Amino acid sequence: MLSFFLALAPVFLLIFIGHALKRWNAFDGAFWVGAERLTYFILFPALLTQTLASAKIPALTAGPMALAMMVGVFLVTAIQLAFRRAVPADGPSFTSIYQGSVRPNTYVGLAVAAGAFGKPAISIAAICVAATVPLVNLLSVAVLGRYAGASAARAREVALAVATNPLILSCLLGILLNVTGIGLPPVIEPLLVALGSASLPLGLLAVGAGLDLGAARRAGVPVGIAASSKLLLLPLLTGSALWLFGVSGLAYQVALLYAALPCSASAYVLSRQMGGDAPLMAGIITAQTLAAVVSMPLVLTLIG
Repeated sequence: MLSFFLALAPVFLLIFIGHALKRWNAFDGAFWVGAERLTYFILFPALLTQTLASAKIPALTAGPMALAMMVGVFLVTAIQLAFRRAVPADGPSFTSIYQGSVRPNTYVGLAVAAGAFGKPAISIAAICVAATVPLVNLLSVAVLGRYAGASAARAREVALAVATNPLILSCLLGILLNVTGIGLPPVIEPLLVALGSASLPLGLLAVGAGLDLGAARRAGVPVGIAASSKLLLLPLLTGSALWLFGVSGLAYQVALLYAALPCSASAYVLSRQMGGDAPLMAGIITAQTLAAVVSMPLVLTLIG
């Protein structure tokens, strides 16, 4: 566990540095908004496209791994919906608990994969992104539409935004370039490499800047439900599916790590757009990010 903790420590230190910079007003609010938009629309898509376009992962590994990731999400979704009435929360609050149970922080995921397992792990993590990001977005929209009372028109609007998500589109482009054998042109590839190299540190600083410690302290029981589901239950179910489908070695470890990620900050945006409990969502995201410092090394040690 100590070796995993030391490998992940730089990632979480960058997050904490981002939080400290925001708290000390080292930069104004416009800087952080711009940094997040730059990372989301340009730097991170560049990393995903370049990584997937050049990935050398056999289909016999990538297919079962992606399927196992999706199975884990579906199982947690089924459990959440089955025990909906037992959860001490109204409809909007339940949607935040649900999002906190399935949505991964992709910025943290790729950085942690690289830190714990080296550069080859980024390609595997990118496949996890391609398998889970569209799925958790669409499921989250459906749950918000059902339990937060969002109008059908609003749900369609958000679903369209999901379909045009730059992370999803960049994954599809990278996979297309890979499977067709086209690859990246000589000039474009080093450009994407340069852009992608800036994505992880800047993205992690932005994650830290978005943490809301006050919301985490106020949230109470729902935070615990979401944290136990996302940081423990989802990795356990995903690890079982990976084992069942014969995924092993580095692919198993990276996929398990990806399943153990804390919730993404994009869940807060979606919650605010569709009538979810946004303050609770902020508390869940913050609490999980802090708890993941311990839970991720623990999961990788016990199940990995």
